[in-house]
Amino acid sequence: MPNDKLIGIDVGTTSVKAAVLDKSGAVHSSFVESYPTKRTGDTIVEQNSDDWVRLIEKALNAFEMNQIAAIGLCSQVNTHVFVDAGGNAICPAILWQDRRASEEAAVLDAQVTTEQKEAWWGAPMPIDASHAISRMAWMVKHRPDIWDKTRWVMLPKDYCMLKLTGKASTDPLSNIGLVDNDLNYIPEVLALVPGAAERMSPLVAITSIAGDVKQGPLKGTPIVSGTMDAWAGLVGTGGAKEQSSIYLSGTSEILGISSTKVVPTPGAIVFPEAHGLRVHAAPTQNGGDAKLWFTQVSGITMEEMSAMVAETTRDAATPLFLPQLEGERAPHWDPDLRGAFLGVSRQTRLPDFARAVYEGVAFAARQALETLKMSADVDSDIISCGGGGFKSQAWTQIRADVLNTPLQTLTAGEPGISGAVTLAAIGTGIYSSFDEASTALTQYSTLCMPDPKKADLYASVFQIYKEAIKENASIGKRLTQLSKD
Repeated sequence: MPNDKLIGIDVGTTSVKAAVLDKSGAVHSSFVESYPTKRTGDTIVEQNSDDWVRLIEKALNAFEMNQIAAIGLCSQVNTHVFVDAGGNAICPAILWQDRRASEEAAVLDAQVTTEQKEAWWGAPMPIDASHAISRMAWMVKHRPDIWDKTRWVMLPKDYCMLKLTGKASTDPLSNIGLVDNDLNYIPEVLALVPGAAERMSPLVAITSIAGDVKQGPLKGTPIVSGTMDAWAGLVGTGGAKEQSSIYLSGTSEILGISSTKVVPTPGAIVFPEAHGLRVHAAPTQNGGDAKLWFTQVSGITMEEMSAMVAETTRDAATPLFLPQLEGERAPHWDPDLRGAFLGVSRQTRLPDFARAVYEGVAFAARQALETLKMSADVDSDIISCGGGGFKSQAWTQIRADVLNTPLQTLTAGEPGISGAVTLAAIGTGIYSSFDEASTALTQYSTLCMPDPKKADLYASVFQIYKEAIKENASIGKRLTQLSKD
């Protein structure tokens, strides 16, 4: 039989997910296992990068290894691993949620003009605490011993690729903020930290072969370069079609629109064009992570929370939840924003709080989507959705009502895995284009339609939400300053 099966691997924020798919998108085997995240104080968020490699190897050993054409790989990004010349991590990986480099980011961002940002990236995207150059500046200042030993500053998938193939590489799209619209490193950005340019991995296109597995049952199997989980997930959920709108729900919420047109818009991210695709994205900071936080502090399970929300409706007892528990990315890009429950009364019960969390995450997604619509000059008439957050029918309905837009959800598979497999299928010639691969690999469930009355109600609440974010911003900054003092 021909080698017509592909392995997709997604190194996410909480777990490694992997699956064996055939060229029709059918899942033959799957794997998922989580790893711990260490949080220290208010700003430090870290993982052991070797946990990712260990679980990838475990997944590959668990699969039936017949007719495998290639492996596709994607991962969380704005997570950085400092690697020595021997190919080993020399400190814990700094997660995308980590805000230790906020002060360094502010200093660096002030050195770059809005005109430069728009010329490089197509949007005035800020240099924030999760930007690679901010992390490198922090390391230079606070851990020069580690910086001096660093040969590569790597993203998770690139570290895993190094361990699997023995070759150092990265891709242009994952390096948003370091790469320009021509898919090349930006010398002016790297020059902000002396020595940064020398620590960058060679760029390999997202559908090119980055190397072969060097040992184990899949020895010799090619691995396609791949890209970040957000871009892969957006494409794997249907973003390969021009003017398509995508919503991914995992640890965070990621909204995306495919459009070759670019209207520079504060708050949006615009990826360089690749294979005829131009993806506009708006990642929030807190999605499923807000739900996880609520279950931890309330003592209920995820299943109990979902059941509570399914049995409640929005009424006078329902508070408004601002989900910015650890700052916010799109569209605010403010690490000092903080969450809040507003409008709490004696009538407010635990299920009302639970519903408010679901709604608050949806409001954040709506604000991100509004920014994207301006950036891409596209008005979404249907949104394709994927990720664990859409396994809850109650939450899916809330999102449809808040966005006032029909939602179609992937019927099978994980968005990141689907995207990684799409890249591997193109890289090995199984499909010739993203459009062809997407048509073959992507299938959706029945539309979830918004309820007109609820949509009108949520439209009014959303206006209050936007006002509350502005007011809460100053409060969050004052509280943050007090903690520093």
